[in-house]
Amino acid sequence: MKAMKFAVPLFVALAYGPSQGLAQSILGPELASFAVLGASDVTSANVSNIGGNLGSFPTAPTTAATNFNMLFGSFQPGTQGTAQTQLDLALAALPVFGVGTPILGGSLDAFQLTQPGFVIAPGTYSVPFLASGNITGNLVLDGGGSNTAVWTFLFESSLITSTVSNVSVTDVGDGANVGVYWKVGSSATLNGPTFEGNVLAVASITTDGNLTMGCGRLLAANGNVTLDGVGSNIGLGCTGFASSGGLDQGNPGGIPSAIPEPEIYAMMAVGLGLLGWVGRRKQLKEAAAA
Repeated sequence: MKAMKFAVPLFVALAYGPSQGLAQSILGPELASFAVLGASDVTSANVSNIGGNLGSFPTAPTTAATNFNMLFGSFQPGTQGTAQTQLDLALAALPVFGVGTPILGGSLDAFQLTQPGFVIAPGTYSVPFLASGNITGNLVLDGGGSNTAVWTFLFESSLITSTVSNVSVTDVGDGANVGVYWKVGSSATLNGPTFEGNVLAVASITTDGNLTMGCGRLLAANGNVTLDGVGSNIGLGCTGFASSGGLDQGNPGGIPSAIPEPEIYAMMAVGLGLLGWVGRRKQLKEAAAA
């Protein structure tokens, strides 16, 4: 009986626990389960599709739950104290502005044009304020074939994208341990149609509507998250690199849901075999005692 008690937890751990060699995730497990998290409010002018938990703490969202189509996760008003604490820790864990490669003038588009292949390689970048927008075109984050590529963008104050801007992640293999972080010193304004990665803003986050962020999160530490316009699509799935944990270096608590990764099916088989052996041994003992 004791062997069975140990076998079941072992099987569960093998099937759903983090795989060996996992990179260091930045987001805590509770925080990683959120696609949208605010502090003072989360609002949506129209119905938004959300792929993860959504909530605000300490002030609950003022928008009705019916304006959030929860494809994954749940609507959690006013109950995210642990998640907000982990957001503070995540902001503290990321480097401060001034570290890494400086983006002179604050334009990531202009910087991209100076790079080989006109793409941005993994690294840490410090981005100063630019009123006209930090991203105004198509920004391509190219991992060069590495599934451990990590991009960290450190904004001195605000992050602003134009209405025609797009951010994409490419050439990262299966993306198992890829991370993309946008640490914003004040507020983020995302006006473009597509964006990727985890936006961690000290103040607030605003979109002008119809934003699609397939892989990533909107996390505001002290302000609100505002989804304006016709509705947004946040955290609906990391196509091509689902095991990245929502671009948080393979975070096992990340969205989408915890489906066993292909490389651990062999370990699952070992667990099943152990359960079968324990059951067979018990049957033999019972037969001998009869």
